[in-house]
Amino acid sequence: MMALQKAKTIHPGEMFELGSGSRKAIRKHIMHLAGPSLMEMTLINVLQMFLMMMVGRVGPEAVTAVGLTNQPVFFVFALFAALNVGTTAIIARAIGAKDEEEANRAAQQSFLLNILFSVVMVVVTYLLAEEILVWMGAQPEVLVQGVAYAEITFLSLGFTLLSMSLSAVLRGAGDTRTPMKINLISSILVIALGFPLIYGYIGFPELGVVGAAVANAAAKLLSAVWMTYVLFSGKFVIKLRWKDLWIFDRNLIARITQIGVPAAGEQLAMRFGQLAFTVIVAGLGTATFAAHTITFNVLGLSFMPGMAFSVAASTLVGQGLGANRPEMAERFGWETGRLGRIYAGMMGIVFIIFAPYIMMLYSDDPEVIRQGSVALRIVGLVQIPQASQFILAGALRGAGDTKFPLYSTFVGVLVFRSLLCALFVLGFQWGIVGAYLSIVIDQLVRTLIIYFRYRSGRWKEIQV
Repeated sequence: MMALQKAKTIHPGEMFELGSGSRKAIRKHIMHLAGPSLMEMTLINVLQMFLMMMVGRVGPEAVTAVGLTNQPVFFVFALFAALNVGTTAIIARAIGAKDEEEANRAAQQSFLLNILFSVVMVVVTYLLAEEILVWMGAQPEVLVQGVAYAEITFLSLGFTLLSMSLSAVLRGAGDTRTPMKINLISSILVIALGFPLIYGYIGFPELGVVGAAVANAAAKLLSAVWMTYVLFSGKFVIKLRWKDLWIFDRNLIARITQIGVPAAGEQLAMRFGQLAFTVIVAGLGTATFAAHTITFNVLGLSFMPGMAFSVAASTLVGQGLGANRPEMAERFGWETGRLGRIYAGMMGIVFIIFAPYIMMLYSDDPEVIRQGSVALRIVGLVQIPQASQFILAGALRGAGDTKFPLYSTFVGVLVFRSLLCALFVLGFQWGIVGAYLSIVIDQLVRTLIIYFRYRSGRWKEIQV
């Protein structure tokens, strides 16, 4: 294992006393947390984009297999959001109150529950891999390699879920550097293995899209093992103990669940909305769906500013409330949003100007490039509100207010995106343009709901 030094935790005593209100001090603390996360998420998504580019050269069927498999995987991620969000909120409050023992106990319960639930998810999805793809609308030509790709992906789900959970634990404690290093190196491994496995270079068999699944599985295994080592080593912010592995703390589990269930509901609402969206777009043909899959792969990069600053907002707001400084917690939320919008705005400009050239990196199919460019430019227009919504929703989750992100997602994704997508595509026959216009309206609606909830300040009164 690569040696990692113990990350420095931002304790509220120093965080809120230093500068105590100066914008420079606040931004310094935000970037201390958001900087590593932004670097990690951006570089990981760039590497995943390279992987998708390699898959795209195999053919539209390979891209479609990846896109259809990702949908049930996202559903599984949604179910685990309850554990991760609840754990992060409790750990952030505990660290803010300088109660490291409670932070460790929350992490221990999250680790145990993730292992138990992961086993169930892996078995169910692996056994039903082909049925899931057929239900998702996969055509016979997609199933040729798609089933094997899905089976390998589902088998590696346990590693993915464990790595995500332990990363959330460390970030809740204010350590964003350790997850950055581990996840970045595992992502580099994806490319290093994916290139020869997909194309059959340097003595490896030519596996096509299946090679991408094998590379991903190997990288997720490395990440999960490494992350487990970190938390059980006793050298980091959070310290887990093997002797406590099978201890169930019902009270703590209840607290995690109380906070996390609305977050899981939010993610499930998101996935159901995306599923409806995917099924509608899949009906437009293989070329359109390939363009959609590539566009969403590129959009993963655009999510990064919002997600990275959302991590910082969750941690800082939670720690601020734990330190009994709600006014500073609120300022951290607003300032984090301002910084995130700057990065998101630059990303939107890049998408609008360079959309065709970005699509050409993935495919040489003229129709895929044309439709993907249109979709990418449409969502480029909504990058700033999207980032605002991500960040302020993260601040609310850090405070333990997970119900309003659920409400906003239910209204925005399930009502506006799904219904308008059906209307624009099936009713008005607007094709991929109509589908992506529904995303724009969804993002604007969610942004307004989250903004007014955060502005109300009622989240400061929530107990975790």
